[in-house]
Amino acid sequence: MVRGDGNLSHDLLPGEKGPQDACGVFGVWAPGEEVAKLAYYGLYALQHRGQESAGIATSNGERISVYKDMGLVSQVFDETTLNTLEGHIAVGHCRYSTTGSSNWANAQPTLGATAVGTVALAHNGNLTNSADLYQMVLARHGKPRSGEMAQGNTSDTALVTTLLAGDDGRSLEETALELLPKISGAFCFVFMDEGTLYAARDPHGVRPLVLGRLERGWVVASEQAALATVGASFIREIEPGEFIAIDEDGVRTRKFAAPTKAGCVFEYVYLARPDAAIAGRSVYEARVEMGRQLARENSAEADVVIPVPESGTPAAVGFAEQSGIPFAHGFVKNSYVGRTFIQPSQTLRQLGIRLKLNALESVIRGKRIIVVDDSIVRGNTQRAVVRMLREAGAASVHVKISSPPVRWPCFYGIDFASRAELIANGAAVEQISNSIGADSLAYISEDGMIAATEQPRERLCTACFTGDYPIALPAEERRGKNLLERVDPADDPGSNGCDPGPDSELEAVLTDEDKKERV
Repeated sequence: MVRGDGNLSHDLLPGEKGPQDACGVFGVWAPGEEVAKLAYYGLYALQHRGQESAGIATSNGERISVYKDMGLVSQVFDETTLNTLEGHIAVGHCRYSTTGSSNWANAQPTLGATAVGTVALAHNGNLTNSADLYQMVLARHGKPRSGEMAQGNTSDTALVTTLLAGDDGRSLEETALELLPKISGAFCFVFMDEGTLYAARDPHGVRPLVLGRLERGWVVASEQAALATVGASFIREIEPGEFIAIDEDGVRTRKFAAPTKAGCVFEYVYLARPDAAIAGRSVYEARVEMGRQLARENSAEADVVIPVPESGTPAAVGFAEQSGIPFAHGFVKNSYVGRTFIQPSQTLRQLGIRLKLNALESVIRGKRIIVVDDSIVRGNTQRAVVRMLREAGAASVHVKISSPPVRWPCFYGIDFASRAELIANGAAVEQISNSIGADSLAYISEDGMIAATEQPRERLCTACFTGDYPIALPAEERRGKNLLERVDPADDPGSNGCDPGPDSELEAVLTDEDKKERV
C-alpha cells in the first residue's frame, strides 16, 4: 500500500501554489446606505481574486477615510472598524500582488492628494509601462517625498495615484481622462474623490468590470457575484476603453480610447467565479462545455469521473455528461481552510495530514478514475492528487485538463510560475504524465477551449497558452514584479529606477528555440 508522503496538498505549502488570481475591486455610491458594509460584503464575494490584503476607503463628502491591512476580508474588518468608515461613497480592494511585494505599504486602496482634494484608488490588473510612468512621476514631481510612494508603496497602483495629482485648477476627472490613454497593460480602476465615484477599464478589457444599480445608488465591481451579494441588479459591463463617473447627477460615461478587445481566456478557465458572466457568456456554462469538449477529444474507459474541487467541478460535470461515465465526488474538501498564515508543524508534515482535501476511499477503491482539473502549472497539485488517489486504492488514474498546456508567463495580472518552472515548457504530454504519476494525461485543444467561451478568437487573450501577447511588452529590463523596489534613481542616476534585477519574470519571453518553432 502506498503511504502518505507527509506533504500537504494544493496551495498550503510555500512555493507550491498554482496560478494566483488578479485582484478584486468594488465601488459604491449610495447616499443613505452603510457603504462600508456594502463594500465589505462585496469584497467578501470577490475574495477568490485576492487573499493577501484588503482595504476600504469611504467619503462623507468632505473627508476620505481608509482602513486596510494584511489578510482576508474577514480578518481585516470587524463591526467596530466598519462603523468608523462613514459616508456615501466607498472603494474596496482585495489584493494578490502582481507589481510590488505583498506587504502593508502596498495594500489598497491607495491615497493621494489631487489639485482639489484627495483620491482613493483600487486597481485590478497589471500595468506594462510602469517604468515609463515612473519617469513621468520623476519629471513632474521629482523623487516623491510625500504620499504612498514616499511611504514605501512600490506598486504600479501607487504610480497612477501619484500621477492623478494633476495641475492646479484641474478636476480629478479631467486629470484622469488625460492620464488614462498614457497607461498600458491590464487595468480596472475604481477610485473616488470626496464627492464622486469613478471607474475605468483598459481598452483591451483584459479583466472584467461590471456596473450595477441599487435602489438608492450605484455599484461597480469585478464580477456580478458582488452585485448580487449586496442586492444590486446587473446593468451592463463597463466597456473596454470606457471611463464612468457617478455622483448626484447620475452616471456619466466617456470613451478615453478606442476598444481593441482581448479579454483574458483564463477568466473562463479558472479565475472568475462560476456564477459570473463575461461578455454575455456564463462562466459555469463555459466550463461545463470545456468538459464536454475535453471528452469529445479524449475518449477513455473508466468507472468514474471526479473533479479536483472546486475549479475542476463544472468541467468534470461536462466530461461525465458527454462521455456517459458516472460523475462522483472523490475528494472531501475542508470548507474552513483558506489562506493561512500559520505554517504546519513538522509533525503534521510527517503524518501526511491533508488540510484541504481528503480522498473518499469508498468512491475510489478498485476503480479506474478520470480526474478533471482546470489547468496544470508546476504539476505539484496534480502530483499530490494522483498520489492521494493511489493511496485510496484507485486501480488507475487518468488526468484530464480543461485548458491547454500553460507555457508562457502572464504580464496582465495573473502570477503564474516563471517559464522555467512551468511543467509544460519543453516537456511532452507523456513526460508530464510520468512526472505527475498518472496512467495517462490529456489536455483540451486550444480551439476547443475557445469555442466553449463562445467568443471570437481575436477578442481573447490566450498568451499563457500561445505566447501571443495582445498588449506590447516593454524590454526585459523595464518589467518585473519588483520593478520599483530594485534601484533608487537618486543613488544611481543612470539606472532610471528600472533595473528590476534577476527576477524570473524577466527571462526572455521568446527564446531562440521558441522562435524557430513558430516559423
